[in-house]
Amino acid sequence: MKNATIFLMFQGQANEAIQQYQQWFPDLTVESLMYMDNSQQVAMAVLNLKGLKIMVNDSNIQHHFTFTPSISIFVECESLNEINHLVAHMLKGGKALMPLDNHGFSERFAWIQDRFGVSWQLTYN
Repeated sequence: MKNATIFLMFQGQANEAIQQYQQWFPDLTVESLMYMDNSQQVAMAVLNLKGLKIMVNDSNIQHHFTFTPSISIFVECESLNEINHLVAHMLKGGKALMPLDNHGFSERFAWIQDRFGVSWQLTYN
């Protein structure tokens, strides 16, 4: 095996999602980004979030499925301010699968499905 990478397949919202994630995570970098012919549809992008590589694309085939919350990106926040900020922004158009709270295993934890359908587990200990 050469490597393993998270892959997020959107249906026309990849570019918008990348821009949103860059706002939420100032450390997120776009290592590469290619568009489909003469469009804003993402053929392939590679993001880097604190060393976690995430491949992103827009499917040119319409599927009858989207993201499932059973797969999520787990983020360890550095401060209460950071987790509060991220949760507040992710909830705009998204939904809490587990609201921000002390759930016993973490001082502050939230599981959010963002407006694109991608699930994020955010924790602060």
